[in-house]
Amino acid sequence: MAASASLTMAAMNLLIWWKQRSAWANLLFSLTATGVAAFAYFELSMMRAQTPADFAAALRWGHVAVWFIVVPLVGFLRLYLHAGRLWLAWAVCGTRTLALLLNFLTGQNLNYLEVVRLVPVSLLGEPVFVAQGVPNPWQVVAHVNVLLLIAYCADATLTVWRRGEHRKAVMVGGSIILFQSIAFVETFLVFWGFVRVPITLGLAFLGLVAAMAYELSREVLSAAQTARELRENEARMSLAVGAANLGLWIQDFTRNEVWASDTWRRLFGFASSDSLTFERVLLRVHPEDRELVERVMAEAKAGGGQYEMDFRLLLPNGDVRWIASRGGVECDARGKALTARGVSRDITATKKSEQESRLLRQEIAHAGRVSLMGQLASALAHEISQPLGAILRNAEAADLFMQQASPDLDEIRAILADIRADDKRAGMVIDRMRALLRRNELDARPLAVGEIVADVVGLTQADALARRVKLNTDISERLPQVRGDRVHLQQVLLNLIVNGMDALEGSSRQDRQIDVTARLNDTQMVEISVSDTGHGIPIDVLPHVFDPFYTTKATGMGIGLSMSRTIIEAHGGRIWAENDPRGGAIFRFALAVAEETAPS
Repeated sequence: MAASASLTMAAMNLLIWWKQRSAWANLLFSLTATGVAAFAYFELSMMRAQTPADFAAALRWGHVAVWFIVVPLVGFLRLYLHAGRLWLAWAVCGTRTLALLLNFLTGQNLNYLEVVRLVPVSLLGEPVFVAQGVPNPWQVVAHVNVLLLIAYCADATLTVWRRGEHRKAVMVGGSIILFQSIAFVETFLVFWGFVRVPITLGLAFLGLVAAMAYELSREVLSAAQTARELRENEARMSLAVGAANLGLWIQDFTRNEVWASDTWRRLFGFASSDSLTFERVLLRVHPEDRELVERVMAEAKAGGGQYEMDFRLLLPNGDVRWIASRGGVECDARGKALTARGVSRDITATKKSEQESRLLRQEIAHAGRVSLMGQLASALAHEISQPLGAILRNAEAADLFMQQASPDLDEIRAILADIRADDKRAGMVIDRMRALLRRNELDARPLAVGEIVADVVGLTQADALARRVKLNTDISERLPQVRGDRVHLQQVLLNLIVNGMDALEGSSRQDRQIDVTARLNDTQMVEISVSDTGHGIPIDVLPHVFDPFYTTKATGMGIGLSMSRTIIEAHGGRIWAENDPRGGAIFRFALAVAEETAPS
Protein backbone atom coordinates (compact mmCIF):
# COMPACT_ATOMS: atom_id res chain seq x y z
CA MET A 1 0.00 0.00 0.00
CA ALA A 2 2.81 2.41 0.87
CA ALA A 3 4.61 1.58 -2.38
CA SER A 4 1.52 2.01 -4.58
CA ALA A 5 0.57 5.30 -2.93
CA SER A 6 4.12 6.63 -3.35
CA LEU A 7 4.30 5.53 -6.99
CA THR A 8 0.97 7.20 -7.71
CA MET A 9 2.18 10.51 -6.29
CA ALA A 10 5.53 10.09 -8.06
CA ALA A 11 3.83 9.57 -11.43
CA MET A 12 1.58 12.62 -10.99
CA ASN A 13 4.49 14.95 -10.15
CA LEU A 14 6.66 13.49 -12.89
CA LEU A 15 3.88 14.33 -15.37
CA ILE A 16 3.74 17.90 -13.99
CA TRP A 17 7.49 18.25 -14.51
CA TRP A 18 7.23 16.78 -18.02
CA LYS A 19 4.62 19.40 -18.96
CA GLN A 20 6.53 22.23 -17.26
CA ARG A 21 10.26 21.58 -17.29
CA SER A 22 10.98 24.46 -14.92
CA ALA A 23 9.10 22.65 -12.09
CA TRP A 24 12.27 21.00 -10.68
CA ALA A 25 10.76 20.67 -7.21
CA ASN A 26 8.11 18.31 -8.64
CA LEU A 27 10.80 16.17 -10.32
CA LEU A 28 12.79 15.88 -7.08
CA PHE A 29 9.65 14.96 -5.16
CA SER A 30 8.91 12.30 -7.79
CA LEU A 31 12.38 10.79 -7.23
CA THR A 32 11.90 10.83 -3.45
CA ALA A 33 8.49 9.16 -3.72
CA THR A 34 9.94 6.54 -6.09
CA GLY A 35 12.69 5.88 -3.56
CA VAL A 36 10.06 5.41 -0.82
CA ALA A 37 8.19 2.91 -3.03
CA ALA A 38 11.42 0.98 -3.70
CA PHE A 39 12.32 0.92 0.00
CA ALA A 40 8.83 -0.39 0.83
CA TYR A 41 9.45 -3.25 -1.60
CA PHE A 42 12.80 -4.13 0.02
CA GLU A 43 11.24 -3.76 3.45
CA LEU A 44 8.55 -6.30 2.52
CA SER A 45 11.28 -8.58 1.14
CA MET A 46 13.08 -8.48 4.50
CA MET A 47 9.88 -9.38 6.37
CA ARG A 48 9.33 -12.40 4.09
CA ALA A 49 12.98 -13.48 3.72
CA GLN A 50 13.53 -17.24 3.87
CA THR A 51 17.26 -17.18 4.70
CA PRO A 52 19.66 -14.79 6.46
CA ALA A 53 21.36 -14.17 3.09
CA ASP A 54 18.02 -13.06 1.54
CA PHE A 55 17.47 -10.67 4.45
CA ALA A 56 21.00 -9.23 4.20
CA ALA A 57 20.67 -8.73 0.42
CA ALA A 58 17.30 -6.97 0.72
CA LEU A 59 18.69 -4.65 3.42
CA ARG A 60 21.80 -3.92 1.32
CA TRP A 61 19.75 -2.86 -1.72
CA GLY A 62 17.37 -0.95 0.54
CA HIS A 63 20.20 1.52 1.22
CA VAL A 64 20.21 2.37 -2.51
CA ALA A 65 16.53 3.29 -2.19
CA VAL A 66 17.35 5.38 0.91
CA TRP A 67 19.96 7.33 -1.11
CA PHE A 68 17.23 8.14 -3.68
CA ILE A 69 15.03 9.32 -0.82
CA VAL A 70 17.52 11.55 1.01
CA VAL A 71 19.48 13.27 -1.78
CA PRO A 72 16.42 14.39 -3.85
CA LEU A 73 14.74 15.38 -0.56
CA VAL A 74 17.59 17.81 0.19
CA GLY A 75 17.29 19.27 -3.32
CA PHE A 76 13.52 19.58 -2.91
CA LEU A 77 13.88 21.50 0.35
CA ARG A 78 16.46 23.79 -1.21
CA LEU A 79 14.31 24.61 -4.25
CA TYR A 80 10.91 24.66 -2.60
CA LEU A 81 11.72 26.48 0.63
CA HIS A 82 14.60 28.60 -0.71
CA ALA A 83 16.25 28.22 2.68
CA GLY A 84 18.82 26.21 4.63
CA ARG A 85 22.59 26.51 4.85
CA LEU A 86 24.27 25.22 1.72
CA TRP A 87 27.13 23.54 3.58
CA LEU A 88 24.61 21.51 5.59
CA ALA A 89 22.94 20.37 2.37
CA TRP A 90 26.27 19.20 0.97
CA ALA A 91 27.10 17.50 4.26
CA VAL A 92 23.84 15.51 4.15
CA CYS A 93 24.41 14.41 0.53
CA GLY A 94 28.05 13.61 1.21
CA THR A 95 27.44 11.44 4.31
CA ARG A 96 24.59 9.60 2.62
CA THR A 97 26.83 8.82 -0.36
CA LEU A 98 29.58 7.67 2.00
CA ALA A 99 27.08 5.44 3.81
CA LEU A 100 26.04 3.91 0.47
CA LEU A 101 29.66 3.10 -0.39
CA LEU A 102 30.30 1.56 3.04
CA ASN A 103 27.10 -0.45 2.58
CA PHE A 104 28.76 -2.35 -0.28
CA LEU A 105 32.32 -2.36 1.08
CA THR A 106 31.89 -3.48 4.71
CA GLY A 107 30.11 -6.62 5.98
CA GLN A 108 26.95 -7.92 4.39
CA ASN A 109 25.48 -4.41 4.48
CA LEU A 110 25.88 -1.16 6.35
CA ASN A 111 23.91 -2.42 9.39
CA TYR A 112 25.22 -5.96 9.86
CA LEU A 113 28.65 -7.44 9.46
CA GLU A 114 26.80 -10.74 9.37
CA VAL A 115 23.14 -11.79 9.68
CA VAL A 116 23.32 -14.91 11.88
CA ARG A 117 19.72 -16.07 11.86
CA LEU A 118 16.08 -15.01 11.30
CA VAL A 119 13.58 -14.88 14.13
CA PRO A 120 9.83 -15.18 13.38
CA VAL A 121 7.54 -12.54 14.92
CA SER A 122 3.90 -11.54 14.39
CA LEU A 123 2.90 -8.26 12.73
CA LEU A 124 -0.83 -7.49 12.67
CA GLY A 125 -1.54 -11.24 12.82
CA GLU A 126 0.87 -12.07 9.98
CA PRO A 127 4.13 -14.05 10.51
CA VAL A 128 7.23 -12.05 9.50
CA PHE A 129 10.96 -12.32 10.18
CA VAL A 130 13.48 -10.10 11.94
CA ALA A 131 17.26 -10.54 11.89
CA GLN A 132 19.79 -11.31 14.56
CA GLY A 133 23.41 -10.63 13.70
CA VAL A 134 26.62 -8.73 14.35
CA PRO A 135 26.06 -4.94 14.11
CA ASN A 136 28.29 -3.09 11.65
CA PRO A 137 30.06 -0.22 13.48
CA TRP A 138 30.08 1.84 10.25
CA GLN A 139 26.31 2.28 10.51
CA VAL A 140 27.08 5.24 12.73
CA VAL A 141 27.68 7.13 9.44
CA ALA A 142 23.98 6.58 8.56
CA HIS A 143 22.94 7.83 12.01
CA VAL A 144 25.06 10.95 11.59
CA ASN A 145 23.49 11.43 8.15
CA VAL A 146 19.97 11.35 9.60
CA LEU A 147 20.94 13.83 12.33
CA LEU A 148 22.46 16.17 9.72
CA LEU A 149 19.27 15.88 7.65
CA ILE A 150 17.16 16.78 10.67
CA ALA A 151 19.48 19.73 11.39
CA TYR A 152 19.25 20.94 7.80
CA CYS A 153 15.43 20.68 7.86
CA ALA A 154 15.30 22.53 11.17
CA ASP A 155 17.52 25.33 9.82
CA ALA A 156 15.43 25.72 6.65
CA THR A 157 12.16 25.55 8.61
CA LEU A 158 13.28 28.28 11.01
CA THR A 159 14.21 30.56 8.08
CA VAL A 160 10.84 30.00 6.41
CA TRP A 161 9.03 30.65 9.70
CA ARG A 162 10.88 33.94 10.13
CA ARG A 163 9.83 34.93 6.61
CA GLY A 164 6.22 34.66 7.77
CA GLU A 165 5.39 31.50 5.79
CA HIS A 166 4.18 29.61 8.86
CA ARG A 167 1.98 27.05 7.12
CA LYS A 168 4.72 26.02 4.71
CA ALA A 169 7.22 25.78 7.57
CA VAL A 170 4.94 23.48 9.60
CA MET A 171 3.61 21.31 6.75
CA VAL A 172 6.91 20.71 4.95
CA GLY A 173 9.76 21.33 7.38
CA GLY A 174 7.92 20.21 10.50
CA SER A 175 6.62 17.01 8.90
CA ILE A 176 10.04 16.01 7.58
CA ILE A 177 11.65 16.62 10.97
CA LEU A 178 8.94 14.55 12.71
CA PHE A 179 9.07 11.52 10.42
CA GLN A 180 12.86 11.56 10.13
CA SER A 181 13.09 11.59 13.92
CA ILE A 182 10.77 8.55 14.11
CA ALA A 183 12.91 6.75 11.50
CA PHE A 184 16.11 7.59 13.39
CA VAL A 185 14.79 6.23 16.68
CA GLU A 186 13.49 3.03 15.08
CA THR A 187 16.68 2.24 13.12
CA PHE A 188 18.90 2.98 16.12
CA LEU A 189 16.93 0.67 18.43
CA VAL A 190 16.50 -2.16 15.89
CA PHE A 191 19.96 -2.34 14.30
CA TRP A 192 21.81 -2.06 17.59
CA GLY A 193 19.67 -4.86 19.01
CA PHE A 194 17.75 -2.98 21.69
CA VAL A 195 14.36 -4.11 20.35
CA ARG A 196 13.27 -7.00 18.14
CA VAL A 197 10.64 -5.70 15.71
CA PRO A 198 10.41 -5.68 11.92
CA ILE A 199 11.66 -2.63 10.00
CA THR A 200 8.68 -0.35 9.20
CA LEU A 201 10.47 2.78 7.97
CA GLY A 202 8.24 2.79 4.89
CA LEU A 203 5.34 4.05 7.02
CA ALA A 204 7.44 6.98 8.28
CA PHE A 205 8.64 7.72 4.77
CA LEU A 206 5.06 7.52 3.51
CA GLY A 207 4.02 10.16 6.05
CA LEU A 208 6.90 12.34 4.86
CA VAL A 209 5.86 11.94 1.21
CA ALA A 210 2.20 12.59 2.04
CA ALA A 211 3.05 15.90 3.74
CA MET A 212 5.16 16.99 0.76
CA ALA A 213 2.47 15.90 -1.70
CA TYR A 214 -0.19 17.83 0.21
CA GLU A 215 1.82 21.04 -0.03
CA LEU A 216 2.55 20.56 -3.72
CA SER A 217 -1.12 19.79 -4.35
CA ARG A 218 -2.05 23.10 -2.78
CA GLU A 219 0.23 24.82 -5.27
CA VAL A 220 -1.30 22.85 -8.14
CA LEU A 221 -4.78 23.91 -7.01
CA SER A 222 -3.58 27.48 -6.59
CA ALA A 223 -2.10 27.38 -10.11
CA ALA A 224 -5.39 26.03 -11.46
CA GLN A 225 -7.27 28.83 -9.71
CA THR A 226 -4.80 31.36 -11.09
CA ALA A 227 -5.25 29.89 -14.58
CA ARG A 228 -9.03 30.27 -14.30
CA GLU A 229 -8.63 33.85 -13.16
CA LEU A 230 -6.22 34.52 -16.02
CA ARG A 231 -8.70 33.11 -18.53
CA GLU A 232 -11.44 35.31 -17.07
CA ASN A 233 -9.14 38.33 -17.16
CA GLU A 234 -8.16 37.47 -20.73
CA ALA A 235 -11.81 37.28 -21.73
CA ARG A 236 -12.52 40.64 -20.09
CA MET A 237 -9.43 42.16 -21.67
CA SER A 238 -10.40 40.82 -25.09
CA LEU A 239 -13.84 42.36 -24.68
CA ALA A 240 -12.38 45.71 -23.65
CA VAL A 241 -9.77 45.63 -26.42
CA GLY A 242 -12.39 44.77 -29.00
CA ALA A 243 -14.70 47.53 -27.78
CA ALA A 244 -11.86 50.05 -27.99
CA ASN A 245 -10.85 48.79 -31.45
CA LEU A 246 -7.33 48.03 -30.23
CA GLY A 247 -5.11 45.53 -32.01
CA LEU A 248 -2.63 43.40 -30.02
CA TRP A 249 0.55 41.89 -31.43
CA ILE A 250 3.59 39.96 -30.16
CA GLN A 251 6.85 39.47 -32.05
CA ASP A 252 9.17 36.55 -31.27
CA PHE A 253 12.68 37.69 -32.26
CA THR A 254 14.14 34.18 -31.94
CA ARG A 255 11.80 32.66 -34.53
CA ASN A 256 11.02 35.92 -36.37
CA GLU A 257 7.29 35.30 -35.99
CA VAL A 258 4.52 37.78 -35.28
CA TRP A 259 1.25 36.90 -33.57
CA ALA A 260 -1.58 39.38 -33.97
CA SER A 261 -5.20 39.63 -32.87
CA ASP A 262 -8.02 39.75 -35.40
CA THR A 263 -8.51 43.48 -34.79
CA TRP A 264 -4.84 44.16 -35.50
CA ARG A 265 -5.01 42.14 -38.72
CA ARG A 266 -8.02 44.15 -39.87
CA LEU A 267 -6.20 47.41 -39.15
CA PHE A 268 -3.15 46.35 -41.17
CA GLY A 269 -5.13 44.65 -43.94
CA PHE A 270 -4.08 41.03 -43.27
CA ALA A 271 -6.29 37.96 -43.40
CA SER A 272 -6.57 35.68 -40.38
CA SER A 273 -4.71 32.93 -42.26
CA ASP A 274 -1.77 35.10 -43.35
CA SER A 275 1.58 34.27 -41.75
CA LEU A 276 3.28 37.37 -40.38
CA THR A 277 6.88 38.52 -40.08
CA PHE A 278 8.25 41.94 -39.21
CA GLU A 279 9.50 42.42 -42.78
CA ARG A 280 6.05 41.68 -44.20
CA VAL A 281 4.39 44.05 -41.74
CA LEU A 282 6.93 46.74 -42.61
CA LEU A 283 5.84 46.57 -46.26
CA ARG A 284 2.39 47.83 -45.20
CA VAL A 285 3.93 50.93 -43.61
CA HIS A 286 3.88 54.05 -45.76
CA PRO A 287 7.24 54.40 -47.59
CA GLU A 288 7.80 57.82 -46.01
CA ASP A 289 7.38 56.36 -42.48
CA ARG A 290 9.29 53.07 -42.79
CA GLU A 291 12.58 54.57 -41.70
CA LEU A 292 10.87 55.95 -38.57
CA VAL A 293 9.35 52.55 -37.67
CA GLU A 294 12.63 50.71 -38.25
CA ARG A 295 14.60 53.21 -36.17
CA VAL A 296 12.15 53.25 -33.23
CA MET A 297 11.93 49.45 -33.11
CA ALA A 298 15.72 49.10 -33.37
CA GLU A 299 16.22 51.52 -30.47
CA ALA A 300 13.65 49.68 -28.33
CA LYS A 301 15.22 46.32 -29.20
CA ALA A 302 18.73 47.54 -28.38
CA GLY A 303 17.72 49.13 -25.08
CA GLY A 304 15.03 46.69 -24.01
CA GLY A 305 12.70 49.60 -23.33
CA GLN A 306 9.35 51.07 -24.26
CA TYR A 307 8.45 52.63 -27.59
CA GLU A 308 5.73 54.95 -28.83
CA MET A 309 5.10 56.20 -32.34
CA ASP A 310 2.50 57.31 -34.88
CA PHE A 311 2.85 56.26 -38.51
CA ARG A 312 0.85 55.76 -41.69
CA LEU A 313 -0.16 52.56 -43.46
CA LEU A 314 -0.50 52.27 -47.20
CA LEU A 315 -3.08 49.50 -47.68
CA PRO A 316 -3.27 47.33 -50.83
CA ASN A 317 -6.41 49.19 -51.99
CA GLY A 318 -4.53 52.51 -51.86
CA ASP A 319 -6.13 53.82 -48.66
CA VAL A 320 -3.89 55.61 -46.16
CA ARG A 321 -4.52 54.89 -42.48
CA TRP A 322 -2.88 56.49 -39.43
CA ILE A 323 -1.82 54.08 -36.65
CA ALA A 324 -0.73 54.82 -33.08
CA SER A 325 1.47 52.03 -31.72
CA ARG A 326 2.69 51.59 -28.13
CA GLY A 327 4.58 48.72 -26.53
CA GLY A 328 7.84 47.40 -25.14
CA VAL A 329 10.65 44.89 -25.65
CA GLU A 330 11.58 42.14 -23.17
CA CYS A 331 15.18 40.92 -22.86
CA ASP A 332 16.88 38.02 -21.11
CA ALA A 333 19.48 38.35 -18.34
CA ARG A 334 22.22 39.03 -20.90
CA GLY A 335 20.27 41.87 -22.54
CA LYS A 336 19.30 39.90 -25.65
CA ALA A 337 15.88 40.91 -27.00
CA LEU A 338 13.39 38.03 -26.79
CA THR A 339 9.94 39.40 -27.54
CA ALA A 340 8.19 42.65 -28.35
CA ARG A 341 4.62 43.31 -27.34
CA GLY A 342 2.44 46.17 -28.42
CA VAL A 343 -1.01 47.59 -29.02
CA SER A 344 -2.13 49.53 -32.10
CA ARG A 345 -5.18 51.64 -32.81
CA ASP A 346 -6.58 53.57 -35.73
CA ILE A 347 -6.16 57.35 -35.28
CA THR A 348 -7.02 58.38 -38.83
CA ALA A 349 -10.06 60.37 -37.73
CA THR A 350 -8.05 62.10 -35.02
CA LYS A 351 -5.31 63.06 -37.48
CA LYS A 352 -7.88 64.46 -39.91
CA SER A 353 -9.46 66.42 -37.10
CA GLU A 354 -6.06 67.78 -36.06
CA GLN A 355 -5.32 68.83 -39.63
CA GLU A 356 -8.68 70.60 -39.92
CA SER A 357 -8.11 72.25 -36.55
CA ARG A 358 -4.65 73.39 -37.64
CA LEU A 359 -6.05 74.89 -40.83
CA LEU A 360 -8.76 76.61 -38.82
CA ARG A 361 -6.18 78.05 -36.42
CA GLN A 362 -4.21 79.36 -39.37
CA GLU A 363 -7.33 81.00 -40.80
CA ILE A 364 -8.16 82.56 -37.45
CA ALA A 365 -4.58 83.76 -37.05
CA HIS A 366 -4.72 85.27 -40.50
CA ALA A 367 -8.03 86.91 -39.65
CA GLY A 368 -6.46 88.26 -36.49
CA ARG A 369 -3.59 89.75 -38.44
CA VAL A 370 -6.00 91.34 -40.93
CA SER A 371 -8.04 92.72 -38.02
CA LEU A 372 -4.91 94.22 -36.48
CA MET A 373 -3.94 95.73 -39.79
CA GLY A 374 -7.40 97.26 -39.97
CA GLN A 375 -6.90 98.82 -36.56
CA LEU A 376 -3.52 100.17 -37.66
CA ALA A 377 -4.66 101.19 -41.14
CA SER A 378 -5.03 104.90 -40.46
CA ALA A 379 -1.71 105.14 -38.66
CA LEU A 380 0.04 103.10 -41.37
CA ALA A 381 -1.56 105.22 -44.08
CA HIS A 382 -0.20 108.31 -42.32
CA GLU A 383 3.24 106.70 -42.04
CA ILE A 384 3.24 105.83 -45.75
CA SER A 385 1.87 109.22 -46.75
CA GLN A 386 4.82 110.99 -45.11
CA PRO A 387 7.55 109.46 -47.33
CA LEU A 388 5.24 109.66 -50.36
CA GLY A 389 4.63 113.37 -49.68
CA ALA A 390 8.32 113.94 -49.17
CA ILE A 391 9.04 112.19 -52.47
CA LEU A 392 6.53 114.44 -54.23
CA ARG A 393 7.97 117.62 -52.73
CA ASN A 394 11.52 116.57 -53.54
CA ALA A 395 10.51 115.74 -57.11
CA GLU A 396 8.86 119.17 -57.52
CA ALA A 397 11.98 120.85 -56.11
CA ALA A 398 14.21 118.90 -58.49
CA ASP A 399 11.99 119.96 -61.38
CA LEU A 400 12.42 123.63 -60.41
CA PHE A 401 16.20 123.24 -60.20
CA MET A 402 16.25 121.61 -63.63
CA GLN A 403 14.44 124.66 -65.14
CA GLN A 404 17.37 126.91 -64.21
CA ALA A 405 19.94 127.77 -66.87
CA SER A 406 22.74 126.36 -64.71
CA PRO A 407 21.14 123.85 -62.35
CA ASP A 408 22.95 123.04 -59.09
CA LEU A 409 23.83 119.37 -59.66
CA ASP A 410 24.95 118.81 -56.07
CA GLU A 411 21.57 119.96 -54.80
CA ILE A 412 19.82 117.74 -57.32
CA ARG A 413 21.92 114.76 -56.19
CA ALA A 414 20.94 115.44 -52.57
CA ILE A 415 17.28 115.62 -53.58
CA LEU A 416 17.55 112.29 -55.42
CA ALA A 417 19.18 110.69 -52.35
CA ASP A 418 16.26 111.92 -50.20
CA ILE A 419 13.82 110.49 -52.73
CA ARG A 420 15.54 107.07 -52.59
CA ALA A 421 15.55 107.08 -48.77
CA ASP A 422 11.85 108.01 -48.56
CA ASP A 423 11.02 105.37 -51.15
CA LYS A 424 12.84 102.69 -49.12
CA ARG A 425 11.04 103.82 -45.95
CA ALA A 426 7.64 103.47 -47.62
CA GLY A 427 8.67 100.13 -49.12
CA MET A 428 9.72 98.78 -45.70
CA VAL A 429 6.30 99.67 -44.24
CA ILE A 430 4.56 97.90 -47.09
CA ASP A 431 6.85 94.83 -46.84
CA ARG A 432 6.15 94.50 -43.12
CA MET A 433 2.41 94.68 -43.75
CA ARG A 434 2.61 92.08 -46.54
CA ALA A 435 4.69 89.71 -44.38
CA LEU A 436 2.25 89.92 -41.50
CA LEU A 437 -0.80 89.49 -43.73
CA ARG A 438 0.65 86.49 -45.58
CA ARG A 439 -0.85 83.07 -44.78
CA ASN A 440 1.91 80.68 -43.72
CA GLU A 441 2.53 77.58 -41.61
CA LEU A 442 4.94 77.43 -38.70
CA ASP A 443 8.49 77.78 -40.05
CA ALA A 444 10.81 77.55 -37.06
CA ARG A 445 14.35 78.85 -37.47
CA PRO A 446 16.87 80.83 -35.37
CA LEU A 447 15.68 84.42 -34.98
CA ALA A 448 17.15 87.54 -33.42
CA VAL A 449 14.73 88.91 -30.82
CA GLY A 450 15.85 92.49 -31.49
CA GLU A 451 14.87 92.25 -35.17
CA ILE A 452 11.41 90.88 -34.31
CA VAL A 453 10.78 93.70 -31.84
CA ALA A 454 12.12 96.34 -34.24
CA ASP A 455 9.79 95.19 -37.03
CA VAL A 456 6.70 95.27 -34.80
CA VAL A 457 7.63 98.60 -33.23
CA GLY A 458 8.06 100.01 -36.73
CA LEU A 459 4.50 98.93 -37.57
CA THR A 460 2.98 100.35 -34.37
CA GLN A 461 5.06 103.51 -33.92
CA ALA A 462 2.72 105.72 -35.96
CA ASP A 463 -0.35 104.43 -34.09
CA ALA A 464 1.44 105.03 -30.78
CA LEU A 465 2.20 108.63 -31.72
CA ALA A 466 -1.44 109.16 -32.78
CA ARG A 467 -2.61 107.84 -29.38
CA ARG A 468 0.00 109.86 -27.49
CA VAL A 469 1.65 106.70 -26.20
CA LYS A 470 5.38 106.45 -25.64
CA LEU A 471 6.77 103.14 -26.92
CA ASN A 472 10.05 102.07 -25.26
CA THR A 473 12.23 99.05 -25.98
CA ASP A 474 15.03 97.51 -23.93
CA ILE A 475 16.67 94.57 -25.75
CA SER A 476 20.11 93.34 -24.80
CA GLU A 477 22.52 93.09 -27.72
CA ARG A 478 24.05 89.91 -26.19
CA LEU A 479 20.70 88.12 -26.09
CA PRO A 480 20.88 84.66 -27.78
CA GLN A 481 18.64 83.85 -30.71
CA VAL A 482 15.35 81.98 -30.25
CA ARG A 483 13.88 79.26 -32.45
CA GLY A 484 10.54 80.21 -33.93
CA ASP A 485 8.47 81.51 -36.81
CA ARG A 486 9.07 85.22 -37.47
CA VAL A 487 5.55 86.11 -38.64
CA HIS A 488 3.76 84.22 -35.88
CA LEU A 489 5.95 85.70 -33.15
CA GLN A 490 5.47 89.16 -34.66
CA GLN A 491 1.72 88.60 -34.49
CA VAL A 492 1.93 87.74 -30.77
CA LEU A 493 4.03 90.81 -30.02
CA LEU A 494 1.76 93.00 -32.16
CA ASN A 495 -1.32 91.72 -30.28
CA LEU A 496 0.25 92.50 -26.90
CA ILE A 497 1.40 96.00 -27.92
CA VAL A 498 -1.98 96.93 -29.45
CA ASN A 499 -3.78 95.55 -26.36
CA GLY A 500 -1.47 97.62 -24.19
CA MET A 501 -2.30 100.78 -26.14
CA ASP A 502 -6.00 99.92 -25.90
CA ALA A 503 -5.59 99.59 -22.12
CA LEU A 504 -4.30 103.18 -21.99
CA GLU A 505 -7.45 104.57 -23.63
CA GLY A 506 -9.17 106.92 -21.20
CA SER A 507 -6.11 107.11 -18.99
CA SER A 508 -5.24 110.64 -17.96
CA ARG A 509 -1.83 109.77 -16.67
CA GLN A 510 1.06 111.74 -18.09
CA ASP A 511 3.32 108.71 -18.34
CA ARG A 512 1.27 106.89 -20.97
CA GLN A 513 3.84 104.38 -22.12
CA ILE A 514 4.46 100.80 -23.14
CA ASP A 515 7.75 99.06 -22.40
CA VAL A 516 8.97 96.09 -24.45
CA THR A 517 11.87 94.26 -22.82
CA ALA A 518 13.68 90.97 -23.41
CA ARG A 519 16.06 89.09 -21.11
CA LEU A 520 17.43 85.61 -20.39
CA ASN A 521 15.52 84.25 -17.37
CA ASP A 522 16.58 81.75 -14.70
CA THR A 523 15.46 78.77 -16.80
CA GLN A 524 17.74 79.86 -19.67
CA MET A 525 14.80 80.86 -21.86
CA VAL A 526 14.39 84.23 -23.55
CA GLU A 527 11.58 86.06 -21.78
CA ILE A 528 9.88 88.91 -23.66
CA SER A 529 7.53 91.21 -21.74
CA VAL A 530 5.12 93.97 -22.74
CA SER A 531 4.01 96.24 -19.90
CA ASP A 532 1.70 99.23 -19.87
CA THR A 533 0.94 101.98 -17.35
CA GLY A 534 -2.82 101.55 -17.44
CA HIS A 535 -5.22 100.44 -14.73
CA GLY A 536 -4.20 96.77 -14.72
CA ILE A 537 -6.37 93.65 -15.02
CA PRO A 538 -9.18 92.99 -12.49
CA ILE A 539 -8.40 90.01 -10.23
CA ASP A 540 -11.51 88.10 -11.35
CA VAL A 541 -10.63 88.65 -15.02
CA LEU A 542 -6.94 87.68 -14.81
CA PRO A 543 -7.46 83.86 -14.87
CA HIS A 544 -9.58 84.15 -18.05
CA VAL A 545 -7.64 86.60 -20.25
CA PHE A 546 -6.34 83.75 -22.48
CA ASP A 547 -9.68 81.92 -22.75
CA PRO A 548 -11.09 81.74 -26.29
CA PHE A 549 -13.71 84.42 -27.10
CA TYR A 550 -13.32 86.04 -23.68
CA THR A 551 -12.95 89.83 -23.94
CA THR A 552 -13.58 92.96 -21.89
CA LYS A 553 -13.58 95.24 -24.94
CA ALA A 554 -16.86 96.47 -26.32
CA THR A 555 -15.74 95.68 -29.88
CA GLY A 556 -13.38 92.81 -29.08
CA MET A 557 -13.67 89.24 -30.39
CA GLY A 558 -11.64 87.45 -27.68
CA ILE A 559 -9.37 85.84 -30.27
CA GLY A 560 -6.07 87.71 -30.01
CA LEU A 561 -4.78 86.49 -26.64
CA SER A 562 -6.15 82.98 -27.13
CA MET A 563 -4.39 82.74 -30.48
CA SER A 564 -1.23 84.19 -28.92
CA ARG A 565 -1.21 81.40 -26.33
CA THR A 566 -1.70 78.79 -29.08
CA ILE A 567 1.23 80.20 -31.05
CA ILE A 568 3.58 80.37 -28.06
CA GLU A 569 2.71 76.84 -26.90
CA ALA A 570 3.28 75.58 -30.46
CA HIS A 571 6.79 77.02 -30.09
CA GLY A 572 7.31 75.01 -26.89
CA GLY A 573 7.08 78.12 -24.72
CA ARG A 574 4.57 79.60 -22.31
CA ILE A 575 2.73 82.91 -21.92
CA TRP A 576 1.19 84.48 -18.86
CA ALA A 577 -0.17 87.77 -17.52
CA GLU A 578 0.21 89.58 -14.21
CA ASN A 579 -0.42 92.99 -12.69
CA ASP A 580 2.44 95.38 -12.08
CA PRO A 581 2.53 96.51 -8.42
CA ARG A 582 3.38 100.00 -9.69
CA GLY A 583 0.25 100.02 -11.86
CA GLY A 584 -0.70 98.55 -15.20
CA ALA A 585 -0.42 95.03 -16.59
CA ILE A 586 2.49 92.92 -17.79
CA PHE A 587 2.22 90.19 -20.42
CA ARG A 588 5.20 87.85 -20.67
CA PHE A 589 6.10 84.95 -22.93
CA ALA A 590 9.19 82.73 -22.81
CA LEU A 591 10.82 81.00 -25.79
CA ALA A 592 13.52 78.34 -25.99
CA VAL A 593 16.98 79.44 -27.02
CA ALA A 594 18.06 78.16 -30.44
CA GLU A 595 20.53 75.30 -29.94
CA GLU A 596 22.91 76.88 -32.45
CA THR A 597 23.26 79.97 -30.23
CA ALA A 598 22.65 78.50 -26.75
CA PRO A 599 25.14 79.82 -24.16
CA SER A 600 27.63 77.18 -23.01
